[in-house]
Amino acid sequence: MSKIHFIAIGGAIMHNLALELLAQGHSVTGSDDEIFDPALSRLIAAGIAPEKMGWYTEKLDSSMDIVILGMHARIDNPELLKAKELGLTIMSFPQYVAEHSKNKTRVVIAGSHGKTTSTAMLMHMLEHDHIKFDYVVGSQIAGYERMVKLSDAPIIIIEGDEYLSSPLDLRSKFLHYKPHFAMVTGIAWDHINVFPTFESYKQTFHEFLNTVEKKCFFFEDDEFFREFQKGRSNVIPYKAHAWSVLNDGVAVAYNNSNIYLPFFGEHNVQNATGAVSLAVQLGMEERDAWEALANFPGTARRLELMGEAQNLKVFRDFAHAPSKVKATVNAVTNQFPDCKTIAILELHTFSSLNPEFMAQYANTMDATEHAMVLFNPHVFEQKKMEIPTKEIVQSRTGVKAFDNFKDLSEFVDELMLGEERKVLLLMSSGPGLKPFENKYTG
Repeated sequence: MSKIHFIAIGGAIMHNLALELLAQGHSVTGSDDEIFDPALSRLIAAGIAPEKMGWYTEKLDSSMDIVILGMHARIDNPELLKAKELGLTIMSFPQYVAEHSKNKTRVVIAGSHGKTTSTAMLMHMLEHDHIKFDYVVGSQIAGYERMVKLSDAPIIIIEGDEYLSSPLDLRSKFLHYKPHFAMVTGIAWDHINVFPTFESYKQTFHEFLNTVEKKCFFFEDDEFFREFQKGRSNVIPYKAHAWSVLNDGVAVAYNNSNIYLPFFGEHNVQNATGAVSLAVQLGMEERDAWEALANFPGTARRLELMGEAQNLKVFRDFAHAPSKVKATVNAVTNQFPDCKTIAILELHTFSSLNPEFMAQYANTMDATEHAMVLFNPHVFEQKKMEIPTKEIVQSRTGVKAFDNFKDLSEFVDELMLGEERKVLLLMSSGPGLKPFENKYTG
């Protein structure tokens, strides 16, 4: 067993890898300058949380087998400099996963939106068919102890993140995996702090497609599908299977019958269709794959029903990029056409806080009766960004803007008056909308 040290152990995927390696019997230590729950509590329970926050070079010595470096660490991190001085093996998270999976059938699900849901769907299908697999997924999935599993299974399912690998490796994470089979859900500009132009963002996906060894299923109705298919015989189109709204879910048509699925939204039917295509490549019958989704539990914070009361449903979604926001809003308004939809987006990521990029959100929430955005001036300060006025945010996004929760909450209270049926949709990758989750449903 190996002696492994994590620099920046507190990240969502990093701490899950640390817990997985500990469970396998490796000796695991780690450092970070700040760790939040649930990561902190899980690391404490496992006995591998740092005794104190910060970077301590004395944690590293020549007996270390591997140092796993997180993207959160800076290039001048004292522990990283010490590891380099000692000549230790330093790997990024995706490098470690790639090394582990080099003799497996590798499946990678990529795209600007829908990666986590599509990955979870495929995992659910394979479990249903008792097919053994490892996995790396970007969110906690019901029924799985961790977001990472690395074993001797012959297959690995990986959510392919286009973000950078580490301070030492400025390639996109998904470029390490060299998948046999892949899926791309669609392309929409994101992560402008590392991809300053849309062309640079698209380029990393072109590079990813060049690494696919066998087949890549690409959403056919994506605006850029033809560009990515050109010159690549292994890029295969898929589109949403025939479907219809049914109660709180959808029904997909299959061989003159319907299969009920407990989720909604055309984007989720698209995700399911691509995931079914991958499942077939891994040995499943197509109908079995669709039927497996009949009890799909969903993924945390992906159109998750947080509560309901008389005439009200409250959903939360991880949507933060413009394409995700639009898909989520359209899913809710199409599923509940007789309800008044109140949609709130928290601007929290680096891209969403950029005043120029904010214009990408214009018209993404047009399908709702009431749309608002919330931003926290303190987050701008933390990211060393100029704080815009509410008027600037409102003019860029095209919807009413709030810079504090109190004013937003009072405004929403007014909208909640009346007996008509309502849906409250909370969209964020940050903490600002959490107080709404149970406010109106108890």
